[in-house]
Amino acid sequence: MDHGERYSGDSILLEGMVFHGRHGTLPAERELGQPFVVSVELRLDLRPAGRSDDLSQTVDYGQVHQRAKEIVEGPPVNLTETVAERIAAAVVEEFPAVEAVRVSVAKPHVRLGGTVLAASAVEILRRRDEGGA
Repeated sequence: MDHGERYSGDSILLEGMVFHGRHGTLPAERELGQPFVVSVELRLDLRPAGRSDDLSQTVDYGQVHQRAKEIVEGPPVNLTETVAERIAAAVVEEFPAVEAVRVSVAKPHVRLGGTVLAASAVEILRRRDEGGA
């Protein structure tokens, strides 16, 4: 991405969205499900919206929230990475104003051996000029 010409450095942040999903490789994860905490950063030029006060000049983050919810609460997959990739792909495909998207997906309170982690998480960054997500 050529930051000087296309990307203004502006962002819309959706942080800490909590959804119930059934993703994972363990049978209990599929059967019982668990919370997934999703954050999405949309990178796009917000000047047109800021100047016009017009929702059509930006991304309606309610729609991004709804797509993330549908993906997390949808059909189970094995990997948290797959959940993040699907959210990023949907954002790039459905919201043409978005130049890049950063997605993090966390599973809180993960047990590893005798230790309980605050969370395990993945974070990905996808740019439109890389051929989409």
